[in-house]
Amino acid sequence: MLLSPQFGRELIDADSAPSAEAVREQLRSLLAHPLFTNSKRYPVLLGYAVEQALLGNARDLKERTIGVEAFGREPNYDVGLDPVVRSTAAEVRKRLTQYYYNPDHAGELVIELPVGSYVPSFRPPAHHHAALTTTGAFAFKVELPARESVGSPVVLAASTSPHSNLTRRQWSLIILALLVAASIGFGIARIKPFSFAGESSNLERFWAPVAGSASRVTYCLGEPESAIDRENRALDVLPEYASLNVSDVTTLARSVVPLVSRNSSFRVVASSHASFAQLREGPVVLIGAFDNVWTMRITQNLPIGFESDHQFRKVVDRKGPQKRLWAIDGQLPETKLAQDYAIVARIRDNITGQPVIILAGIWGEGTEAASEVVSNPVALNAMLKKAPKGWDHMNLEAVIETQLIDGHPGPPSVLAVEAW
Repeated sequence: MLLSPQFGRELIDADSAPSAEAVREQLRSLLAHPLFTNSKRYPVLLGYAVEQALLGNARDLKERTIGVEAFGREPNYDVGLDPVVRSTAAEVRKRLTQYYYNPDHAGELVIELPVGSYVPSFRPPAHHHAALTTTGAFAFKVELPARESVGSPVVLAASTSPHSNLTRRQWSLIILALLVAASIGFGIARIKPFSFAGESSNLERFWAPVAGSASRVTYCLGEPESAIDRENRALDVLPEYASLNVSDVTTLARSVVPLVSRNSSFRVVASSHASFAQLREGPVVLIGAFDNVWTMRITQNLPIGFESDHQFRKVVDRKGPQKRLWAIDGQLPETKLAQDYAIVARIRDNITGQPVIILAGIWGEGTEAASEVVSNPVALNAMLKKAPKGWDHMNLEAVIETQLIDGHPGPPSVLAVEAW
């Protein structure tokens, strides 16, 4: 039986649904993997959620119930002060995506814990890399003023499926940001077109693999963990920006300017709704880290990546002789944070075969600082001073630090650069 996260024991495509026995066998394989064996909490949550779903108890998989029955909390414990279920679920999601992103597991049954739910879903191997579906999608066109060498219109495609956790009002904020970016991009183009030919600036060279592509670019936005716990709340009554990080929208607006100025085609999708097929269609810009499953997948084997444990979230430089890391206590409230760290990356992903730009901070402020690096020529030049000659023909990663001032990111500084 294939279980629906929204409707519990609903039968979906019964002919191809994996059996309970096959699901349990796959669960045993997952829990025997080092991604799960090195933790006490992650196997407990995943095992409990899968077994309850198979028993038909999907409707009961709420934060408080899991906290009481799986982690031994008191029935009246404060879920706000003790986020054990939310934080554990976030780590389980990350480890599941890391596991299945490995090509060695491509033929296995897929167990997922969708963002926004504690109910696992099960898919047979044939559906692991599902084809792009256009059902329930709508498109917006941002038509720029006419000028010379007009190309294709900018296209924003946003999912409006019933399971999307971004409302139309939330997408309207994104569209507003893109309209602002369009105005900025048109102004830049009037002054100096993005030619990507002959003498070009570092900013143009950095964006060339994405902005110069003939294929549509996919902007993949993260979804904050604050949107995951929906106990006793319907999808249509969530706060207006519950599933949207303002820093991510700011990053989107800044990073889309090189495309707007060239009238390139692009779309914006939430990370939980971005399929592997979509990411193979053309260049990708990933925004956000721990709230973006695709960022976590693609950076897991890069020289610089993200890691976390029960308390700290980290940016780790794995390539150096010493494993340098920059960590932030994940238990601190955002108002107490003094700095944030981020990764700026420009790579060709071996799995998708596409150019990928990553703008991702441990928190939203770091993501915003990363966007300043790739949109501000002065900041980008400062980063590239630490890069080797010929960087524009290489994969490139950098660690960015920003000091937080009244909750806002200050000027970015470059701590490390890796190129290969």
